[in-house]
Amino acid sequence: MAAPDLLFSVRNNFHIGAYQATINSSTNLPNLSPDEAIEKDSLVYRSYIAQSSYELVISEIDSSAATPLQAVKLLALYLSDPGNKEGTISSLHEWLSDPAIGNNPILRTVAGIIYMHEQDYNEALKHTHAGGTMELHALNVQIFLKMHRSDYAEKQLRIMQQIDEDHTLTQLANAWINLSVGGSKIQEAYLIFQDFSEKYQMTSLILNGKAVCSMHMGNFDEAESLLLEALNKDTKDPETLANMVVCCLHLGKPSSRYLSQLKLSQADHMLVKRVSTGEEAFDRAVQTVA
Repeated sequence: MAAPDLLFSVRNNFHIGAYQATINSSTNLPNLSPDEAIEKDSLVYRSYIAQSSYELVISEIDSSAATPLQAVKLLALYLSDPGNKEGTISSLHEWLSDPAIGNNPILRTVAGIIYMHEQDYNEALKHTHAGGTMELHALNVQIFLKMHRSDYAEKQLRIMQQIDEDHTLTQLANAWINLSVGGSKIQEAYLIFQDFSEKYQMTSLILNGKAVCSMHMGNFDEAESLLLEALNKDTKDPETLANMVVCCLHLGKPSSRYLSQLKLSQADHMLVKRVSTGEEAFDRAVQTVA
């Protein structure tokens, strides 16, 4: 009989975007092995990173901490100091090249996340493609979808389904692929997020998932309601703000406030870059006819 998974709640809360619940559920866990304790701490610190509490993570993880926690600290440094990205990536590359620690799954996960932020998807895959954890497989799905290779993403999903079809990350990966494929698959994606909303606490991740499905199906009023609920949970969440901009445009409502908030919270967001490129092109066009 398999031993109980002491970190199930911590891990599952993290995967659905319930970051404060991840932190809260990590306390008073008995009889954790050293590896389990490190995994727990890494999830807690990544939850603080998701809440933009970068300095807390940087200050609490010192040079004596285990490699996985050092990797999480590197992620906090990367996200907190855009001006020093090159230095952070240089350190990451050095660690990944070290045969003693380079294959650590949490380090490889952090590498995948950072290189995804850099939009260097081939480099990300160098470190994530071998899998080893459900999170690495799910990260592969995200990377392949960013590369517009839903065929490879579906292969990763099949691997995840063989390991654990009911795993939260397997269900999420299935929903992401369904959204990417579109058509009749949108309804299937919506049902996955709906199932999550009935089983777990409502998070920005779940609300945004349902909202994006609703927009694909033309239900913009429902999407707006879901996104407003998500904003009540986190007024600065970039994905909620970006989806709100798109939703408002379809409803014929003002979107400038949400776009301004998005520029302030995440200036390098893809939507912000696209809007800036469009505005620059428009200005150039105006100048040519002025």
